[in-house]
Amino acid sequence: MDTTITGFHQDAEGDWVAELACGHGQHMRHRPPWTERPWVTTPGGRAGKLGAAIDCPLCDRIVMPANAAPYRRTATFTEETLPAALRSDHRTKAGTWAHIVVESGEVDYHVRGRVHRIRPGRPGLVEPEIPHHVTPIGAARLHVEFFRVP
Repeated sequence: MDTTITGFHQDAEGDWVAELACGHGQHMRHRPPWTERPWVTTPGGRAGKLGAAIDCPLCDRIVMPANAAPYRRTATFTEETLPAALRSDHRTKAGTWAHIVVESGEVDYHVRGRVHRIRPGRPGLVEPEIPHHVTPIGAARLHVEFFRVP
């Protein structure tokens, strides 16, 4: 997500952090040859970047709201019993989030033109109203946990 640089501060190690309009911060290091940002080393260089557009990867991260409360769980499905509706694009309702929980095996989670491989221990996060579907990879067991935002 695009935002702008509104200021700078140094972290505990002395590295410069850009303060972004979205409220996040992003390190701006000059560490040649891997990272070339000589402008960050001078007050004038940093001042010249105020108002500059920058991509904020933290804004792109999908995070379930802290006040989302669980309200329902599906049965456990296998690669053979997974309903056709979950194998094709579908959506949750407004305000409804979900976790796709893989109990064993692997499942591909298709969302926003990308494919995420889900394994036990790392559920797939479903956003409200966003089309998605799942594809089991061989033998798999999974269930879905639903959450609502009050």
